[in-house]
Amino acid sequence: MTHALQSRLRALLIERARRGTPATYKELADQLQLQPPQTIHRLTLLLEALMAEDVAAGRPLLAALCLSRRQQLPARGFFITARELGVFDGDPEGPAAAAFHAAELQRALEFYPGP
Repeated sequence: MTHALQSRLRALLIERARRGTPATYKELADQLQLQPPQTIHRLTLLLEALMAEDVAAGRPLLAALCLSRRQQLPARGFFITARELGVFDGDPEGPAAAAFHAAELQRALEFYPGP
């Protein structure tokens, strides 16, 4: 994965945060013009890299703005990565995950205020 793609993804997510509009994995992959195969997997790797950067910098997780279309939460990997980074300690599926996501999403929206 290139640093340029990570930078583009960060910019897209900051813009989403400023507008208060989360995106699906597919929407972000399309905006980044990622091509098959493994489009969502490559996007996930980019999101995980951003999560590591955000944790290291003490920022909210911008990846919280990327949601699964079906469950309106990030995919399981978001929570596993957050646990590996030491910012989440819970079951990646269930009430603890939903509460963590809601808090991170709110933090991101407040950290990157709109106009």
